[in-house]
Amino acid sequence: MLPPGGRQPTSLGKRVDGLKKAQGTQGKMSHSCPFMVQSVPMNITESKYNSFALVREMLETPELIGRFDFGRVQNIARQVKAAGKLFIAGEGSSRIFPAKNFIDRVRRSGLDLTLATEGSRQCMDYDLSQWAVIASSNSGQTAETIDLLVKLVKEGHPKRFAVTANPQGKIIEFTNESIVLTCGKEKAVAATKSVVEQALVYQSLLCMMTDCGCPRAATQAERLGQQILEAEYEPSMIEALAQAGTVYWAGRNNGVAEELTLKTYEIARQKSGFLEGTYLLHGVEEIMQPHDVLVLVDPFEAEWGRIQQRYVDALKMKIIAIAPKQTPFDTIIVPTLASYDSYLQLFAGWNLLVQIGVAHHLNLDKPQRARKIGNEYIPV
Repeated sequence: MLPPGGRQPTSLGKRVDGLKKAQGTQGKMSHSCPFMVQSVPMNITESKYNSFALVREMLETPELIGRFDFGRVQNIARQVKAAGKLFIAGEGSSRIFPAKNFIDRVRRSGLDLTLATEGSRQCMDYDLSQWAVIASSNSGQTAETIDLLVKLVKEGHPKRFAVTANPQGKIIEFTNESIVLTCGKEKAVAATKSVVEQALVYQSLLCMMTDCGCPRAATQAERLGQQILEAEYEPSMIEALAQAGTVYWAGRNNGVAEELTLKTYEIARQKSGFLEGTYLLHGVEEIMQPHDVLVLVDPFEAEWGRIQQRYVDALKMKIIAIAPKQTPFDTIIVPTLASYDSYLQLFAGWNLLVQIGVAHHLNLDKPQRARKIGNEYIPV
């Protein structure tokens, strides 16, 4: 039974190809009338999808989970445990999801490990002498991150580690030990599979310190991830997102909604904003407009009613939820899997953004201004 005003969960349904056809058969979407969020397997052989490296790299990601070696970090884990404190540095996608997801997992586990994360420039303001420090840079060439490590080398810091996808990355020169990802070089500007593998590297630290169960569930995570990434959603939902003035992502501070905000800029090329926790109930509604769309990632059930009142009833805004069960909003139901919930939610968000980008007829691989290496290191 659905909650009052609820909508049907994602289910298999008849596919409608193209937004123009969808508009012609369904008309404009109503903010007040529920509709069924339908999905069918994405036909990845179609050129509108398989012509992009971004899509291919996303679809390679679940396999990375299935074959990931959680034992690679044994030595680093011992040193982190001995220090009792771990500071995680990096920029953009190399830090947002990998670091914040790890912190969330550790806190849920109850492990006695002090954790913090900030951008590399801000880290340079702190006394990190008593901390183990891990710095992530997909490219291995990120200026801020290398500058931090150079500073730590000059200070004689003994526990400097790095995670990178580039075996020739400059970052490796300034660390005691580095983990090189197995995912290979990404061709698309928007990082995807490297983000997930970096997150797995951090999560494997937890596996070395506790019996977290991550390795045992990896095969199931691979299977569910593939299903989520290959789903194609209701065209009217994609239309609403593609036409939004701003796409707001709201969710826990575990890196999922924040990372999807960044990916909205890079993939969908739309205005976006991240609303942490229950921030959306503390004043931001003042500037929101009916043509904006709010995407809730695993929303707190205690706040469903207030969100409905302020955004749907009062503002007539469109709300979409990515959640483990039906909500009062149009809901993409993502299954729960211990240690991997956040990854599966991230995959559902990626999928939405790809379909928005296709609706906009964009080159998903190459934004006009965003760079693969946001701020590249140049030796002085």
